[in-house]
Amino acid sequence: MPPKRRADFDPSQYQMSVGDHLEELRRRILLGILGLAPCAVVCLIFGQRILYILCRPLVVALQKNGISPQLYTHEAPDAFMVYVKICFIAAAALAGPWMIYQIWQFIAAGLYPRERRYVTKYIPLSVILLFCGMLFVYFIVLPWSLEFFIKFTADIPMPMASHSAVAPQGSQPSFVQSLQGDPPAPGEFQIWFDTTQDRLKFFSHGKVRVIPFGPANLINTQFTLPDYLDLVLRLLLTFGLAFQLPLVVMALARLGIVELATLKKLRRYVYFGLAVLAASLAPGDVVTATLALLAPLILLYELGLFLARGASPKAPEVHPGL
Repeated sequence: MPPKRRADFDPSQYQMSVGDHLEELRRRILLGILGLAPCAVVCLIFGQRILYILCRPLVVALQKNGISPQLYTHEAPDAFMVYVKICFIAAAALAGPWMIYQIWQFIAAGLYPRERRYVTKYIPLSVILLFCGMLFVYFIVLPWSLEFFIKFTADIPMPMASHSAVAPQGSQPSFVQSLQGDPPAPGEFQIWFDTTQDRLKFFSHGKVRVIPFGPANLINTQFTLPDYLDLVLRLLLTFGLAFQLPLVVMALARLGIVELATLKKLRRYVYFGLAVLAASLAPGDVVTATLALLAPLILLYELGLFLARGASPKAPEVHPGL
């Protein structure tokens, strides 16, 4: 029998009962969990490395400003709960393509062929834009933001005037030994400054310990691990979704909500809104940072206009028998 033409597509041939839908949904969920489980095991094994990667921008910013690069926790289980949370988020990201595929297999059965073609065509672009937004946060937005706010806090002077102390006659000044790393065989209560980590350390009861220090000014901010990682995850998610702007612009044109000519005429207003958004997000040197943040946002909008070229509102598919 020759294959049916696309015009002869009959959705009634693919109808399923409610029970069949629930059974198919259960099957897809189980397959998704089976794909997530090994990724979770791998991430739990390498969890410390994942945690360090997320904390690296803060560690670098603290070292640049001469502050001990350490994070703190307020409650005993905080570090463990954050560790588990980060590992499962990383596992979900690693298993994301497999789980998205299972969700797609469940949804695709209820879509028309044209709708399936649109989704399969633009899902890869959506995923690429999502990861580009996250990389943009990690390598540009987060380092700039942390550097600006840490430097601003560390530069607030102490309001009381400092007085130079007069050393007693015959006294010798004392210094802390500066080393690149830790000494091979430190003595009990030996103190040194590790220049590779910018940490003041001492040796006690067979262990190397760290003495926290901060700027000699009014404010010394102590960064807590849960709060910092919540900030990082919010930024990653926010910018990952913001980088979906081209697909939103294209959808507005293809669905006929806003005409492409209108989107082009609104360029100046859109650019102004993006400039205000970039200025509110840009720390430090406002001119340089604003331009650096504004440029990708404008390019994303122009990419959406490019994808929407030649787009015209599509009439909904009607059942052939209606």
